[in-house]
Amino acid sequence: MMFTETGFITKKRKDYLMSDNTQPTRQGLPSLPKSTIWMLSFGFLGVQTAFTLQSSQMSRIFQTLGADPHSLGWFFILPPLAGMLVQPIVGYYSDRTWKPRLGGRRLPYLLYGTLIAVIVMILMPNSGSFGFGYASLAALSFGALMIALLDVSSNMAMQPFKMMVGDMVNEEQKSYAYGIQSFLANTGAVVAAVLPFAFAYIGLANTAEKGVVPQTVVVAFYVGAALLVITSAFTIFKVKEYDPETYARYHGIDVAANQEKANWFELLKTAPKAFWTVTLVQFFCWFAFQYMWTYSAGAIAENVWHTTDASSVGYQEAGNWYGVLAAVQSVAAVICSFVLAKIPNQYHKAGYFSCLALGALGFFSVCYFSNQYALVLSYILIGIAWAGIITYPLTIVTNALSGKHMGTYLGLFNGSICMPQIVASLWSFKLFPLLGELQAKMFLVGGVVLLLGAFSVFLIKETHGDA
Repeated sequence: MMFTETGFITKKRKDYLMSDNTQPTRQGLPSLPKSTIWMLSFGFLGVQTAFTLQSSQMSRIFQTLGADPHSLGWFFILPPLAGMLVQPIVGYYSDRTWKPRLGGRRLPYLLYGTLIAVIVMILMPNSGSFGFGYASLAALSFGALMIALLDVSSNMAMQPFKMMVGDMVNEEQKSYAYGIQSFLANTGAVVAAVLPFAFAYIGLANTAEKGVVPQTVVVAFYVGAALLVITSAFTIFKVKEYDPETYARYHGIDVAANQEKANWFELLKTAPKAFWTVTLVQFFCWFAFQYMWTYSAGAIAENVWHTTDASSVGYQEAGNWYGVLAAVQSVAAVICSFVLAKIPNQYHKAGYFSCLALGALGFFSVCYFSNQYALVLSYILIGIAWAGIITYPLTIVTNALSGKHMGTYLGLFNGSICMPQIVASLWSFKLFPLLGELQAKMFLVGGVVLLLGAFSVFLIKETHGDA
C-alpha cells in the first residue's frame, strides 16, 4: 500500500511509484504529493504535545512535590540522558527492522513508544497523590522515574518521524518536510502550553494541598495522552514505508547495506563535515534552551509575581502564565516555520543565523522584563529561534547523508541535542549560586550561549550524500 496524489491509501504500490507525481530526482527518491508529506509527520503533533507538557510543567511539578530549586538540574538531566541512549538504539535497530504487519521499518517503534508514553502521562502528574509525602524521597524518586520513562517512550515515538523524512523525502522537498514537522511540533506545543491555563479559566482547581499537583496540570496531561494516541494512530495506519528493495533502489545503495554491522565510532569517524559543524551549533542552542525550560516558571515568578514559594497562588499563576508564553513561543515558531520552508536552499545559513540571533535577544530580555505582557515579545523572539533549531539542522544533515545507516546516523546526531542539555544541567550547580540564586539570571547565560551558536552557523558548509 502507498499514498495516492490525494494522500489516501491504495494497494497498487507499483502504480503509485510510476505515477506522474513521483518522478525520480537526482538521488533517486520520488517527489511526493504535499498531502503525503503531511501524513508522514502528522503524529509529530501528539508527540510534541507530550514533550511540551513535560518541559513546561516539569519544574512546576517537581517544585510542587518539594524539590529544592538548587537540585532542579538533577531532574533535568534525565530527559536528555534518555534521549542520548534511546534514539541511537532506535535508529540502529530500525535500520535493520522490517515488520510489515506493524508498519514496516520505523513505525513499530512509534507504536511501542506511544503505548508506553500514554501510560506514563497518566501516572506522572499524580506523583503527589499517592501518599508519598511532601518533599519525601519516595515522591521525588517516583516523579523522576516517571520522567525517565516518559522520555524513553517519547524518544522512541519521536525518532521515527525524523527518520521517515530522511528515508522517503528527496532533497528538493526535505526543507518543506521538516518545516511541516516544525509546524506540527509547534502546534502541539501551543496546545500543551495553553491547556493548564484554559482549564483554570473554565474553573478547574489551579492550587492543591501541599505536595499535590493541581487539577489543571493533571487534566492537561490526560488530554495530551489522548492526543498522542489519536495522532500517532493516524500516522501508523496511513503511512506505508518503502520496502527494503525499494528503499535501496531509491537511495542507490545495496539492499544488504543496512544489515551490515555498523560500529558507532566508525560511523562517527566517517560522518560528513556538515554533521559535525551542525553539531557545534546545536550544542550552543540546546544548552541555552535547557535553561529556558528549567528556569522559566521560577524566573517569571521572581520578576513578575515576586515570589519563590512554589505552593503560593502567585507561583502557580506564574506557572500558568509561562504556559501562555510557551504557547506564544510556539505560535511564533509556527509562523516562522512557514517562512523558513519557503526560503531557497542557498539562504539556509542566513536564515539560521537570523533566527538564533533574535532568540538570543529574547533570552536577554526575559532577565530584565518585570511586566508579564512585555514577556510576550521575549517569547516571540525565542519562538523564532526555536523554528530555526527545529527546521535547519535535520535538513542540512540528512542532505549530507547517502541513505546508508540513515537511522543510526540520525540517532547519533541526537547526541548533539542531549549532550548540551546534560552539560548545561551540570553547570547549573555552579552557575546558579554564582548568579545570586536568581533564576532569571540564568537567562543571561542562555542568551550569551545562543549568540555563540548564531555565529557558529557560518562554519557550516552544506554537502550532499557524502556518507
